[in-house]
Amino acid sequence: MAVSKIPAIASWSGGKDSCLACYKAMCGGYDIKYLLNFISREYRRCCFHGVEEDLLKLQAQAIGIPLVQKAVTADMKEYEKEFKEAVAGLSSQDIGSIVFGDIYLADHASWVERVCGELEIKPVEPLWDEHPAKVLEEFIDAGFKAVIVSCQAEKLGEEFVGKCLEKNMVKEFEARGVCPCGENGEFHTLVVDGPIFRQKIELLASEKVFKKDFWEYWFLDIKKYRLSDKQVDFSGLAK
Repeated sequence: MAVSKIPAIASWSGGKDSCLACYKAMCGGYDIKYLLNFISREYRRCCFHGVEEDLLKLQAQAIGIPLVQKAVTADMKEYEKEFKEAVAGLSSQDIGSIVFGDIYLADHASWVERVCGELEIKPVEPLWDEHPAKVLEEFIDAGFKAVIVSCQAEKLGEEFVGKCLEKNMVKEFEARGVCPCGENGEFHTLVVDGPIFRQKIELLASEKVFKKDFWEYWFLDIKKYRLSDKQVDFSGLAK
């Protein structure tokens, strides 16, 4: 007898943690109805990752789950209001859960717990309290592929931008005092392929850009990209 899935939203950055959390939730019986993504109102790019809004839309198309994108401000109080408005608009559609990719940052987990409680929606944290190195290895072992699209200059530097994420990077990250998942903002990624992707994303042209704000960051400004077809086995997902 078929088991009914639990309708949910996935908080979505386009990076490895939100993607792996979404995948694990799907494997655990959640039916992801929407990917919820927040972009900078000023730059029209994903906050911190620096990925432009249209590329994130293409990524959602490659996966086959509708993307809900909302422009937000940098002010935390205003962001919380905008976050609540976006989630409330989706949770009104009989969706009672939202998936996050948090691993160990207690302050953010507490914020999630409080805000979701006020919205009366259940937070789902599939990666919580897992060792970051194990999370990275699980991501790669599952068949996902991701590219580093931004990093703190003092932590990693220009040479890491544009690299594909690999298991052998764990030791180098740890030697530099960098969380293997970049949980403290040391680096961010864009997922271009994996078991939930119906098509893969090919990055055809890009440029490395240095920016200084609160921190000094290197970004990968992706200029040209496209989708390409592939064969995907969905048999591992919960029915």
